[in-house]
Amino acid sequence: MNRKIVFNITGKLLEALAFILLLPMVVSIIYREGEFLSFLIAAAVSFIIGFVLVMFTKNCKKDLYAREGFLIVSLAWISASLIGSLPFVLSGEIPSFFDAFFETVSGFTTTGASVVTDLSSLSHGTLFWRSFTHWIGGMGVLVFAVAFIGNLSDKAIHILRAEMPGPVVGKIVPRAKDTSKVLYFMYFFITLVQVILLWLGDMNLFEALIHTFGTAGTGGFGIKGDSIASYSAYSQWIITAFMLIFGINFNLYYLVLIKRFKAILKSTELRTYLGIAIVSVVIITLNINSAFPSFSDAIRAAAFQVSSIMTTTGFATSDFNLWPNLSKTVLLILMFVGACAGSTAGGLKVSRVVILFKMGLREIKRMIHPRSVGSVKFEGKEVDEHTKSSITTYFAVYMMCFFAILFLLSFEKAPFDFETNFSAVAACFNNIGPGFGLVGPMGSYAQYSEFSKILLSFAMLFGRLEIFPLLIALIPSTWRRK
Repeated sequence: MNRKIVFNITGKLLEALAFILLLPMVVSIIYREGEFLSFLIAAAVSFIIGFVLVMFTKNCKKDLYAREGFLIVSLAWISASLIGSLPFVLSGEIPSFFDAFFETVSGFTTTGASVVTDLSSLSHGTLFWRSFTHWIGGMGVLVFAVAFIGNLSDKAIHILRAEMPGPVVGKIVPRAKDTSKVLYFMYFFITLVQVILLWLGDMNLFEALIHTFGTAGTGGFGIKGDSIASYSAYSQWIITAFMLIFGINFNLYYLVLIKRFKAILKSTELRTYLGIAIVSVVIITLNINSAFPSFSDAIRAAAFQVSSIMTTTGFATSDFNLWPNLSKTVLLILMFVGACAGSTAGGLKVSRVVILFKMGLREIKRMIHPRSVGSVKFEGKEVDEHTKSSITTYFAVYMMCFFAILFLLSFEKAPFDFETNFSAVAACFNNIGPGFGLVGPMGSYAQYSEFSKILLSFAMLFGRLEIFPLLIALIPSTWRRK
């Protein structure tokens, strides 16, 4: 096991994070806020730790394999979350370290769960940092490292596979570094388009940036207590559309760049993703229509919330906690389904759900016709045994981890009921943010104990990194040299 390369890349990431922390510092200076000093100190701490790690490992071998990839991803995300929480604590705006860590993990993992009960009390710099963590974490902190940090071997694809959500991650172009640059180019371009469109509406530039960061990273941090509800119908429709856009596999956008439009239209995952979204919107619209002044208001609310929950963004335009049980049940199902693999969204991913469904049908047919030989196809290709095995294993481990976290969270006393705890785990594990009950769209996670906040923080990390990188990092034998 090449430990030095693990700490070397982690150190380079922390050096890069130091420069990223200067952005919210500049925002604080522009708005003449004293909190700029907390970002400067955090940047200095990040750079010093990163510099020391790089200096002590500068002569490391560049060999990088799957095990190192998993460890780099785990260590980098935890380190970034610890450093990223410093500005909250140093500024005194989130004085509790446990609260600050929860908020930062929620930002980087694009969950959007918050312990802040009064957003108006936060400075512009802090609001910018909260949402910018979504943008960084949406594509992945290590995808950023692979794209912009030099001297990484082409085996850095192991980092991309460990960090990018979904059952299969491959190279878009021959070199992993070039793949990450292509991903960031597309990510930046779509982000810029949304900023401009929101700025043309009823948002100023700061508001447009904040809400675009939350949309692009499918995170959901905003600047108002009612999330997006007080903005115009135009802004709500723009955010609805872009939530769906960022929930699509970025490989398909690359196909747009190389003009392979027929391949996009043939995508099973894309058609299923959009089909689930449309059916869900229709069901919820019909179910909530009587509670809204007009049908157009009902369909806008339904479309927004379906897009928000399915892409695990977490924005809200109304308190869906008060919606009928049918609508809440549809939203709960969407929490687990998620969006497409290779997107910035969380959840199980549509591709996994489709393949699991087809595998289930195949087993039923085998029971009826034992001698039949059925294959499982996805995107026009037969799914190999390794992929099927990895998907079923992931689902089994996913369920075990989910219920283990729910069991530990159940030790919380009143006022936390089963609905609140179950939806809190579902919302954090699937990187959604708001749940039902006390953690609904108009509530927060502030009342949970420090233990529960740490537990839910790791639930968010498990969900964003898709379980295995963190589990592998926790196994002592992983760190042995041989």
